[in-house]
Amino acid sequence: MATKAIDKDITADEIVRSLEFEILFGGLRPRERLVEDDLIQRFRAKRHVVRHALTELQRMGIVVRIPNRGAMVRDFTAKEVEEIAEIREVLQRRAAERIRLPPEPALLADLEVLQGRHDAAVAARDPRRIDAANEAFHARFFDACGNAVLSEAIAHYAYLSRAMRLYPMVDAELLETLRREHWAMIEALRSADRAALTALVVDHIQHSKRIYLQVRSAGWDAGPSASPA
Repeated sequence: MATKAIDKDITADEIVRSLEFEILFGGLRPRERLVEDDLIQRFRAKRHVVRHALTELQRMGIVVRIPNRGAMVRDFTAKEVEEIAEIREVLQRRAAERIRLPPEPALLADLEVLQGRHDAAVAARDPRRIDAANEAFHARFFDACGNAVLSEAIAHYAYLSRAMRLYPMVDAELLETLRREHWAMIEALRSADRAALTALVVDHIQHSKRIYLQVRSAGWDAGPSASPA
């Protein structure tokens, strides 16, 4: 006797992942409202599940709740963008100063594999794969600093920076620049060039800041593509 399939209720985590991707890659724009009733209908979810998802997105720093207006996509001010970038510069410079040179061969091998995945994702112009490969590369790179607290702080502020990257179709020329910079970091490690390595990790984070500020200044509806740097 055939058994009728039962639809599985969507979880808060699934809603979070879906909305997070839309926020990070431009499906949802800064200051755009996230109306509970609309989300309930869209995801066919219970109200408490939607509220839990919005609370998690708020905790992650990419959604804000405003009294009498509800939840909306966070709009980073120019001052916040500059301050986050400044903290990232300090943390990443310190991490580059701590990385052992010359590095262990295993580090170089791991980074080459991870960058190979990033290269393939860029070639495929697949935003999800680009983002995942980029994050994996940087996580392995900064773990090499040997200070877990420092690498966790870098990851935290990098995540806030991810929330500033708003469009799914990234600029091809910029993506190529970021890809080349990853390989340059690997080569600076290989050649034990501390000065080059430090300059690269600081310069690398300027792209997302510059583009976010440009798009914010021009207005969200008329901005260029951003990058998952």
